[in-house]
Amino acid sequence: MLIRRLARPMLAAIFIYGGIGALRDAPSHAKAAAPLLEKTTAPLKDSLPEHFPTDPETLVRIDGAVKIGAGTLLAIGRFPRLAALLLAGSVVPTTLAAHAFWEIDDPQERTNQQIHFLKNVGLLGGLLITAVDTGGKPSVGYRAKRRARKVSAHTHQTVGAIKGVKKVKK
Repeated sequence: MLIRRLARPMLAAIFIYGGIGALRDAPSHAKAAAPLLEKTTAPLKDSLPEHFPTDPETLVRIDGAVKIGAGTLLAIGRFPRLAALLLAGSVVPTTLAAHAFWEIDDPQERTNQQIHFLKNVGLLGGLLITAVDTGGKPSVGYRAKRRARKVSAHTHQTVGAIKGVKKVKK
């Protein structure tokens, strides 16, 4: 319990900080995100809803708000699994847009971006662990299977009792 209370804010801090940075300097972040956004949204533009934001600056602001909101929720331990999933969904495009080391020719800059890319992959791993952490409680899947077995056993027992009653009445 104590480790979760310490680790969640530590994990959330980088996202809250990054979200604040994205909101403060959205144009700069949008410029970095534009090439990836163009690749991913261009083929879908005709099928997206009319009011769906596709401009990089708006999407960067949304991403910043998600990072601040979900990071805060994770830090205070409210809806930590949902918050971790939101942050995981946010870190993937951020990593691909900002740390595409495979597109860089300068060896020193390439190494620098590769380190940042791997750091973000590590953060993604921590978020995925957090997203499945049930805090020591059985998972929803386990509880559902257990309940289904109980209902099945009870149903078989009830059907057996009803059949037994019908046989006795004859």
